Amino acid sequence: MNRETKIITSEEIARQHSYISRVREAVTGEGEKRYALVRTFGCQQNEADSERLSGMAEAMGYEITDSEELADLILVNTCAIREHAELKALSITGQFKHLKAKKPSLIIGICGCMVSQEHRLNDIKNKYPYVDFLFGTGEIYRFPELLCRAREEKGRFFIVEETLGTLAEGLPVKRSSDFKAWLSIMYGCNNFCTYCVVPYVRGRERSRKREDVLAEARELVSKGYNEITLLGQNVNSYGKDLGYDYDFSDLLSDICAIEGEFIVRFMTSHPKDASKKLVDTIAANPKIARQFHLPLQSGSNAVLKAMNRRYTRESYLELIDYMKAKIPDIALTTDIIVGFPGETEEDFADTLDILSRVRYDNIYSFIYSPRKGTPASEMDCQIPSEIQSERFSRLLQLQHKISNEINQTLVGTTRRVLVEGISKNDPDMYTGRCESGRLVHFKSDIDYTGKIVDMLIERAETFNVFGRVVPADIARVESDET
Repeated sequence: MNRETKIITSEEIARQHSYISRVREAVTGEGEKRYALVRTFGCQQNEADSERLSGMAEAMGYEITDSEELADLILVNTCAIREHAELKALSITGQFKHLKAKKPSLIIGICGCMVSQEHRLNDIKNKYPYVDFLFGTGEIYRFPELLCRAREEKGRFFIVEETLGTLAEGLPVKRSSDFKAWLSIMYGCNNFCTYCVVPYVRGRERSRKREDVLAEARELVSKGYNEITLLGQNVNSYGKDLGYDYDFSDLLSDICAIEGEFIVRFMTSHPKDASKKLVDTIAANPKIARQFHLPLQSGSNAVLKAMNRRYTRESYLELIDYMKAKIPDIALTTDIIVGFPGETEEDFADTLDILSRVRYDNIYSFIYSPRKGTPASEMDCQIPSEIQSERFSRLLQLQHKISNEINQTLVGTTRRVLVEGISKNDPDMYTGRCESGRLVHFKSDIDYTGKIVDMLIERAETFNVFGRVVPADIARVESDET
């Protein structure tokens, strides 16, 4: 399969805009409101893709809705990182069958990472006859053209081109938040970890031009966004394909030079490419959140080699030590895979050892899930599920203890918190995130949603902390006294 990057020309983008106009004219001519629903599974990059899809749908005359019953167009944006995510997307899609029966004019499309796998493509073709069209990650920019075709022609169609590595600018976007924004700086991955399908479904690494990234960042700041998260499968590789001496650290510095008050975050970093220059850049720029997500996956050198991660536990710990020395208040998070093929009890003990040494604020842990077409799925020594589950339980037990201990040290301190809105679990509480990414819950008679406030932390639990808003002048005095 051809994996070369395909730069989408301005002429092609103009052609897509002509389809946008064509569909909008047809939709508005129907005399009734038409509604579009975009269901998203997977990572932050999928969420950013869905914002593009929603933006294009809105530009074509559709009103974005959360209601399945109301929708005239449903898009399911899928994930392939684990089988559970795929099965969930397929299960949700299965529930749309009855909607199609009640409303034959309903258009259903599936896109994203999952459909770029041949076996899933065939599943949808054969088992989901009510799905009208399908397109891969490389064809997102063609959504206006594909929707136009679905509206005007009878018959199903499936578009997964051989070139997955597309790079398109100038498409509409409808952001899901008025104060937090995803900003994709690159797409794809070159690392080929033996357990991962991302390079196969998202193509090779390709960086957006720095002027395009910076222009979008300036626009976000001018519109009052308080938090900007830079996205890429491996942001530390940014710029390697651009042909000039400019890397991710340089991009971060340029974004921080934009006037205004805002927080910069980024994900995800690969340890083999995370540099001391990057750490120095974070330390020098107060606009960059003091949080670093650095996926470890395993603490065993033998397992890391089998995963094709291309770093060692020693080099990983060396970078962590440098980070803590340069940024003492850094909050560290990571990804851990438990039960990778061939993982011994000694290998797992090495992972627990690193958790105890680094003391992560939080971890995102997963039991190894074989992905069809990856080398790891064909490896001998697959670990029995009961052993995986037992190790997973021990991992969580240790991390919960560490997270709780770290959270308890926050009690009595004042933190800057971006308020995200009413808590999903308690309508009497608001929720925000402090710079470390930690959830903060609080009660308030004032709605601070979208604002950055000072929060006195009064109580802590394993996963959350609780506080109250304090006036900025009091917070400054407390900070000075500390």
